[in-house]
Amino acid sequence: MNTKKMMDMALQLAGLEEMPADTTITVEGKDIKRVLIGVDMEVPELLLAKELDFDVVVSHHPKAESAVVDFAKVMDIQIDKMMEFGVPINRAQKSLRKKQKTVEIGSHVSNYDRHASAAKLLDLPYMNIHLPADIIGEKFIQNYLNEKFDDKPKTTLQDIVDGLNELPIYKEALSSPVIRVGGPKDYAGKIAVLYAGGTNGGTDVYKSYFDAGVGTIVCMHVPEDVIKAVNEQNIGNVVVAGHMPSDSIGLNAIIEAWEKEGLEVVKMSGIL
Repeated sequence: MNTKKMMDMALQLAGLEEMPADTTITVEGKDIKRVLIGVDMEVPELLLAKELDFDVVVSHHPKAESAVVDFAKVMDIQIDKMMEFGVPINRAQKSLRKKQKTVEIGSHVSNYDRHASAAKLLDLPYMNIHLPADIIGEKFIQNYLNEKFDDKPKTTLQDIVDGLNELPIYKEALSSPVIRVGGPKDYAGKIAVLYAGGTNGGTDVYKSYFDAGVGTIVCMHVPEDVIKAVNEQNIGNVVVAGHMPSDSIGLNAIIEAWEKEGLEVVKMSGIL
């Protein structure tokens, strides 16, 4: 097995034809048998992998080179997602622009070489898989909630939380699902699961969904300013499923595919 084949398998599972901007192979590798993978794999984890004789380190979150610098570009996929839920393309683009610019400014000043240079000095294959894993997780949870609640118009936010907790990945997580905007007895309405797209789209994106008829957004995480703004808008609800368990859904699907090809995969750093 080599790093390209590993990446191709992840892309195929996500329905992608090429690597998105937040997903890269920093140091290529071949003859891979042992994989160390985690949500955040940085210099300490690279040193650990070298000490324990792993053949490749895989991070979920982007840590190196173009995956860091170009991170904001992958947010464009959120426009397609908004359109799926009835947001006009022009409004989708404009509502995303403010947060995308903030992310681009932050990425531009980052030390994109920190982890990449360590991997190269260690001569250790290193890659990250971000959007593909998030797409897999998002599709799974959206389909799960659709099947569970589409024929139940009076689904409440507590029903959503309880439904998520029926899945072991959420039930056993320390950061379990929680209602951030709305109350347990509030009706959910139309549910949109937003896991993929780089990062949270921000207040304007959420309002676009609510104005288009979405009643509840289910996300991995949401910043406090967005919670405050959505509360003030008094239009929709927000359920936070939990970051680590939500990331783990797509990553575990990829890991399972690799293991079927004979790889030994060891999980750490946030993967449940």
